[in-house]
Amino acid sequence: MHKVFLGLGGNIGNKEENFIRVHRLIAKMLGPIKQASSLYEAPPWGFSSEDNFWNQVVEIETVLEAEELLWRIKEIEEMLGRKSAEASNERYTSRPMDIDILYFDDAYFETQSLTVPHPRIQDRLFVLVPLVEIAPEFKHPLLRMTNLTLLDNCKDKSIIRKVELPPAAPS
Repeated sequence: MHKVFLGLGGNIGNKEENFIRVHRLIAKMLGPIKQASSLYEAPPWGFSSEDNFWNQVVEIETVLEAEELLWRIKEIEEMLGRKSAEASNERYTSRPMDIDILYFDDAYFETQSLTVPHPRIQDRLFVLVPLVEIAPEFKHPLLRMTNLTLLDNCKDKSIIRKVELPPAAPS
């Protein structure tokens, strides 16, 4: 079994419903969710949009190897309405759901399609804040610093706030 941390984020459509759906699809197609951070709202990173993102980090257990995991993640993103990067010709754009592999065990590797750990973890508050909530002492395999230390050293000054959802209605 592999321990994987995934960054989830989306800023268009019904965000609450998109997160409910992505959780179901992750559990069905990738493996059980062991932990999930709170949801956080953050401004877009790397581009402008009127719609803020909701972000979350989840820890999953999976039997999948990294490249197979990435392939299935792309399927989930498409199922939730994301257009491929090639179709949009833009690296950063509004989307219903984006799923990034942040950590895969404590491994480091780089292929043509995947770099693990994610190369910009240490630069993004919208990743570090939820990551620290569920795994403050997990060490970045290359930087050899805990997520908490990475957060303390992060230069990103974006305003990140916890999303407070109303309680679910009784069924």
